[in-house]
Amino acid sequence: MLEVNDFDAVRISLASPEQVRSWSYGEVTKPETINYRTLKPERDGLFCERIFGPTKDFECYCGKYKGIRYKGIICDKCGVEVARAKVRRERMGHIELACPVSHIWFAKGIPSRLGLLLDLSPRSLERVLYFSHYIITSINEEPRQEAIKQLEVELAIEMEQLKDLRRGTLLTENQYHELKQKYGQVFEAGMGAEAILQILKSVNLDEIRSSLLQEIQSTSVNAARRQASSYA
Repeated sequence: MLEVNDFDAVRISLASPEQVRSWSYGEVTKPETINYRTLKPERDGLFCERIFGPTKDFECYCGKYKGIRYKGIICDKCGVEVARAKVRRERMGHIELACPVSHIWFAKGIPSRLGLLLDLSPRSLERVLYFSHYIITSINEEPRQEAIKQLEVELAIEMEQLKDLRRGTLLTENQYHELKQKYGQVFEAGMGAEAILQILKSVNLDEIRSSLLQEIQSTSVNAARRQASSYA
């Protein structure tokens, strides 16, 4: 028997969207809880019997199936599985968000994990997440080069402005609309957690890891050499 009080360590991590969906018994699509007339859970609401299980032992929502002999049967009328009411304590549902959101562990922690990974200050990250600033999420190199060729005869300051565009650059509302009007085919930008998610998808973690390991090894070797020379 598993001894729940005897353990060496506890690890807490965030579940992926796919993992949450695999745990879920159904999607909650309505904010309602209990119907004030019938005093029964609203279908597809936060207390939905079809998702979380029946409120009465071995009785479906519509009453078509009653009794332990129907255990495990899913009612073809209301969609509720005939089971003990205590399954409502363990079953989970899920809510499909209209757009991505950032988790406070990664956005607000000290240090900010998202900020470190994307090379953004906490203030810059907050401006994107709270829809105050746009952030460039990708650069289309070919259209940018064509635009540069067309603008070679124009002012050098405008060319520098175009060359300085890179992923992670923050733009104000006015800057975004001005650049989008001129060079809309060159870059994509967005606001909120969806923009941060799009940049995260393009981050090569293996490449970053290899680079950091090489830097650590190089630092260790140089330190060892300096230490050896000091004893010589």
